[in-house]
Amino acid sequence: MKKILIIGAGGQIGSELTVYLRKLYGNTNVVATDVRECKALGETGPFAVLNALDAHSFAYTVNKYKIDTIFNLVALLSAVGEKDPQLAWNINIGALMNSLDVARQYQCAVFTPSSIGAFGPSSPKDHTPQDTLMQPTTIYGVCKVTGELLSNYYYLKYGVDTRSVRFPGIISNVTLPGGGTTDYAVEIFYAAVKHGRFTCPIPQDVFMDMIYMPDALNACVELMEADPARLVHRNGFNITAMSFSPEIIYKEIKKHLPDFKMDYKIDPVKEAIARSWPNSLDDTCARDEWGWKPSWQLPEMVTDMLKCIRRRKEEGKL
Repeated sequence: MKKILIIGAGGQIGSELTVYLRKLYGNTNVVATDVRECKALGETGPFAVLNALDAHSFAYTVNKYKIDTIFNLVALLSAVGEKDPQLAWNINIGALMNSLDVARQYQCAVFTPSSIGAFGPSSPKDHTPQDTLMQPTTIYGVCKVTGELLSNYYYLKYGVDTRSVRFPGIISNVTLPGGGTTDYAVEIFYAAVKHGRFTCPIPQDVFMDMIYMPDALNACVELMEADPARLVHRNGFNITAMSFSPEIIYKEIKKHLPDFKMDYKIDPVKEAIARSWPNSLDDTCARDEWGWKPSWQLPEMVTDMLKCIRRRKEEGKL
């Protein structure tokens, strides 16, 4: 990677990935774009307002900056997507198709996040393997499976260097979540620090895989820098760092905040989505093919999250 374009840079992953990549590759070599102006991203490097559904503008931007790698982070997430499936399909698949076609024209590599949402209730629930039955029951999951197949198609037919990971829920202390089923695992920390109480929308017995943002960012870079000769799979790799239920993360937070209380008000849409996903993923292929290994487990992540959010509260930034 020498000249990188990030589309959807204003989102949860993109806002932090932009900063991360600029530290690694230089500010001027990472071009951030989003459908809306993001002043913070424009202060440290090039930024352009770009609607990823506009193929002409997309191609113009890639050509202008001599891009060789595209990070396609445009997505409408799971819970939001269920409210408007047509919009979710148009945005998720439209941005991907333009990314792949522009990459074909300009010989770019493409990274697109897939998700645990690509699995469905008929997939094995525990240690879900890399290659298994995938019949998701959400439009988000349908888009992710479609995205994996399209990316593989462009690799096989046109030689586009496509790569992706199936992200579990991503926990960040910087960017608030944007409508995903795993969002409770971020919201619980802010509620604990600000109010000492949290009402959880996910049942206490539901397990889902999670990953701390520093590991997620590292996974993006490690996969895109991996030797292509080692990649048996491309789109997309199972990766994970930890699996827990709401009750488990609640008890871990209580070790630091003994007075913290949690009750439940179940969101039926989120419950149905969560129960359709795996309890835990088998990420052996990612470990074997490009050396994936997470650095953060639940206790260390909880300690760091609380420290960072407390500091932001003390600074008046919450």
